[in-house]
Amino acid sequence: MVPFSTRHLAGAHKLSLDLRWPYRLEDWAFALHLGRGFVLERGSEVVGTAAWFPYGETCATVGMIIVSGEIQGRGYGAKLLDALLAAAGPRTVLLNATPEGQALYARRGFVPAGTIHQHQGVPSRPIAAPPSSVVRPIAAGDIEAVLRLDREATGFERRPLLERLLETGEAQVLLEGGGLAGYVVSRVWGRGHVVGPVVAPTSEGARRLIEAALSRLEGCFVRLDTEVGTGLSPWFEAIGLPQVSDALVMVRGTMPPTGPARVFALSNQSLN
Repeated sequence: MVPFSTRHLAGAHKLSLDLRWPYRLEDWAFALHLGRGFVLERGSEVVGTAAWFPYGETCATVGMIIVSGEIQGRGYGAKLLDALLAAAGPRTVLLNATPEGQALYARRGFVPAGTIHQHQGVPSRPIAAPPSSVVRPIAAGDIEAVLRLDREATGFERRPLLERLLETGEAQVLLEGGGLAGYVVSRVWGRGHVVGPVVAPTSEGARRLIEAALSRLEGCFVRLDTEVGTGLSPWFEAIGLPQVSDALVMVRGTMPPTGPARVFALSNQSLN
């Protein structure tokens, strides 16, 4: 086990392809730019990966825990997770668990905190954009308000993530009551585009933001990850984005208070 560095990116990408994870090489590089992690090497071959993403000194997420099929079932996933948790220290740690990993995470003190529905596909019909008086492209002067909304919604200090997303993606903001009430970012990722994060005060506001993003992605493959409590899954199904899987939200530690803004879609299941 060694620290994850740029020399491992090609091997990590090959490992994820072998296991049919949708990451591109650019997606691995994006994650490594923001996080830290470990890899398992066998000779020059990458046979395991794991990453964690610090959000200030009190919170973090973990993800991208992959072990080659050839060595699964031998405790390597547990070794990688233990290394991540040791590195994260006393921080509250959030993750989105596949069914295969839930027992391991429970043994390490994680408890269920929700369910994520993964929706993806090509929308079955064009989606009209809301009027510019409701949703408009982000402006340079909006950045601090977007960061404030993100802290309200997540309880995390995610400035490095948001700045990177705004550099690489297309962002729009929700206007309510004479000010900014939410934001959405869409970017190239995986098999097509991911729409997220989506932060808004209500599901209706979130829907307007998502409509604005989808209006620019006609004919494109799109993915959205939403918590079941948002109530957006039926709408996603109706517009041609079926649910293809789910993940159990699990947390170790105490989550910070949030609101009134809420997260309605994730940037991805590792970064949250």
